[in-house]
Amino acid sequence: MHKHITIEIGIDEDDSTTLVHAVLDLHGDHFDATGRAKRNPADPCIPLIGEELALARALGSLEDQIIDAAYAKIDGHSPVSS
Repeated sequence: MHKHITIEIGIDEDDSTTLVHAVLDLHGDHFDATGRAKRNPADPCIPLIGEELALARALGSLEDQIIDAAYAKIDGHSPVSS
């Protein structure tokens, strides 16, 4: 069986800050994460670097949320020992 899942990504940036907002709806579970990158004023302005860092941070947060949700479901279905 093949499944297709879409993550909605929005990117906002100015001269020094990049903000990425990632949203995933997965079988009724909603996950929402934000990643931020701020350029050091001494560094050259290369927007791709900020986008990559902010995106990686947002996706890392989504990863943590999805893992937590999976473990919560496992815990909810595990038999209780006496």
